[in-house]
Amino acid sequence: MNIAILILAGSLSAISTFILNNHLKLGGVMASAGISVLAGLFFHLFPDLLNPFLSSNLPLVIMGSSFIGMASQKVVPYFRIISIAGILFSIIYLITGSFFEGFGGSLGTTAAISLLSIYHFKRF
Repeated sequence: MNIAILILAGSLSAISTFILNNHLKLGGVMASAGISVLAGLFFHLFPDLLNPFLSSNLPLVIMGSSFIGMASQKVVPYFRIISIAGILFSIIYLITGSFFEGFGGSLGTTAAISLLSIYHFKRF
């Protein structure tokens, strides 16, 4: 159940950021920061609401997936690409753990790999 929650949160975070970025015209940085701050505040104010696994991993998945939503609608015009990239981000995050530390930030690197993988897979 915890893994399903992380995967759903990854997808929703990416889509929410994409909507804030492209449809509400907040810009990528503001949209990602807004989603990340809301998630961080929620888990800071209510640290014991969820189990320890979710409390420690869910904010990171939400923040990392929000990087995917920073993509421009001119480059990635479909919500499903963003959603699937958010799902892939969550899966890669769960599998790799701290493998990407030191490569420009593990969350950003994983988000870039996820979005580029899905974007180029769509083109084939």
